[in-house]
Amino acid sequence: MNTNPPSEAELAQRETQAKPIVPKSASDALRPEAGTPPPRRSRQSRNQFVVFLNFLMSTVVLVTLAAGIAVYFGKRAFDAAGPTQTVSTFLVKPNTGVQEIADQLQRRGLISDARIFQLGLRAYGNEGKMKAGEYEVKAGASMRDIMELLKSGKSVLYSLTIPEGLTVEQAFQRIAEQEALTGDMPSTMPAEGTLAADTQRFTRGTSRQQIIDKMLADQRNLVESIWERRSDDLPIASIEEFVTLASIVEKETGRADERSRVASVFINRLNKGMRLQSDPTIIYGLFGGRGKPADRPIFQSDIDKPTPYNTYLINGLPPTPIANPGRAALEAVANPSKTDDLYFVADGTGGHVFATTLEEHNKNVARWRAVEKKQAEEAAKAGGASQSTNQQ
Repeated sequence: MNTNPPSEAELAQRETQAKPIVPKSASDALRPEAGTPPPRRSRQSRNQFVVFLNFLMSTVVLVTLAAGIAVYFGKRAFDAAGPTQTVSTFLVKPNTGVQEIADQLQRRGLISDARIFQLGLRAYGNEGKMKAGEYEVKAGASMRDIMELLKSGKSVLYSLTIPEGLTVEQAFQRIAEQEALTGDMPSTMPAEGTLAADTQRFTRGTSRQQIIDKMLADQRNLVESIWERRSDDLPIASIEEFVTLASIVEKETGRADERSRVASVFINRLNKGMRLQSDPTIIYGLFGGRGKPADRPIFQSDIDKPTPYNTYLINGLPPTPIANPGRAALEAVANPSKTDDLYFVADGTGGHVFATTLEEHNKNVARWRAVEKKQAEEAAKAGGASQSTNQQ
């Protein structure tokens, strides 16, 4: 007799044998048995607030990640070389907004994306720091480069040069023709000799009136400063006469080494009560501020024609300057050379030869006439040779 207790396998077999066998239909036999049911969710996990927090955290993470990627690629685009392949100029008008500046830059092909440029300005705190002006944008300039350029205010500068010896009318013509300036010319011109003979530097959009006002102020300051340092023995009664004589010296010679000596001739003549006999004054009396045509000589009839400026016929100085004198001519008159010269005439080399007596001067004039005749003959020969070559 076996006294050992039954094993688990035996117990399971007995239980199976004890259960009655229930027959299944064909459909029940084919139906899959139910699996293990899922574990029941806790009441806390089913709370709607927790669900919302999970969604919100996921959204924040995604947005932060997307923003980081956008900032990374935006900064790369902001710092990358720009699309332009040539040097260009870009004009920022006064009171232009950042959006309009960005749009214009993109339309001009200077930047690739106006939105990135605006965001870059905002990120660097430069939205309100763009300055009006015309700027030179280098080839390949990045958006950062352009931002720094427009922030700097280093505009393109234009030049307007008024040479010494131009009349006010001639200077006005140059100012009117400068396309970078704006505005109309004044209806009336200032007095002769009152504009500075100098180079004016300005930005596009500067008004013509501003340039004229600056030239007037510069000339006034220059004349007054030199007048204060003049010699005590000048036969000149006023600052106006000082400018008038300086304008005559300016028109008589363009050589710096001669101005002081030419000034001494006129000073000596004024001291002796002699007429100045200056050809440029005759020209101004005949043609005014327009100036003499380059191909027109001075005739004897011009010398004999009375005008308020004909210093062959009037005593002393003409009523006004005949041009705008420069610093060198003003300095020469204020402190002329100490000489006994009373005459000078061209020497054929661009300069002049001086004389203290009329006899010596006449000899110099005769030599000059011979030089003129020789030059005319050589010019005629050159012209004839040129014409013959053209005919061949």
